[in-house]
Amino acid sequence: MDLKQIEYFLRVAELRSFSRAAEYLNISQSALSRQVRLLELDLRQHLLYRNGRGVEPTEAGERFVGYAKALLQLVDRAREDMQSMQDAPSGKVTLGLPPRVAHVLTPPMVLAFRKRFPQGAISVAEGLSAQTREWLITGRVDIALLYDPPPSPLLGYETLFREELVLVCARTQTPALPASVTVAELANYPLILPSQPNAIRTLTERVCGSQNVRLNVVAEVDAVHTITELAAQGHAYAILPESAVVLEANPEAFATARISSPAIRNNLVLAVPRSRPMTRLAVATAELIRATDFPSLFVKTARAGQVAATEAAHLDQGVALP
Repeated sequence: MDLKQIEYFLRVAELRSFSRAAEYLNISQSALSRQVRLLELDLRQHLLYRNGRGVEPTEAGERFVGYAKALLQLVDRAREDMQSMQDAPSGKVTLGLPPRVAHVLTPPMVLAFRKRFPQGAISVAEGLSAQTREWLITGRVDIALLYDPPPSPLLGYETLFREELVLVCARTQTPALPASVTVAELANYPLILPSQPNAIRTLTERVCGSQNVRLNVVAEVDAVHTITELAAQGHAYAILPESAVVLEANPEAFATARISSPAIRNNLVLAVPRSRPMTRLAVATAELIRATDFPSLFVKTARAGQVAATEAAHLDQGVALP
């Protein structure tokens, strides 16, 4: 079996005629028939049968048409990819990001991408991890960052950053929140959590379930920013990554407690498809993401937010900054 035989067979099957296929391929009909016959001998199947109007694929031929199309498309893509290696990566890559990650990563990522790949284009799609994971599987995005995704034979995962979750409430809440609480003690607090299958909720329930701890969930809210607003107003407590709190406009409004015995740590992973080949630009973009210093990125953005909040508070009070 070779690619020329596969292409010849596919043209005959599509045109339903050896003569029209021979004219299309600019070869003699006898040469075309001989190549198709060699393919049939190799596969040990009759792929075509003649009728009064031309030829029709057999049952085996109909099945092989799908393989033939896929093989030739893969060859075309490989040829294009090899040719593109002579130049800088080009084309378009779509990156799926959770909203909180997109907030801190998109500006430096787009800047670095444009500098490294001037002939490429990047698109950022924001969505919760469960939604973005489906986008990656279906091909809507090329690569993605996900929080604690479930295993899948269709995807490959690589951990980039882990962060502890903390118990959060308004600083004015009474009694005052201790510096640390155990997982068992979380059952004593009325909680606002995202609904399933949110990654924070799934992770929290899994750790608490392993300790036979039943949480008191009084409200389910999917947007992290809304959860922090409700916590700041003293309505209930929340379990969130620490960076979600310090990235708020007024982080001083919150009190946080570390969670111990055991600690709850989320897992930010780079997810890539296993079921389809990645373009050269997607591979290069993944390398750019791997090179990102995520701990510094979150801390730097958090500090910038805290400085801005402090300056705004001082301005409101008429205090001159040094």
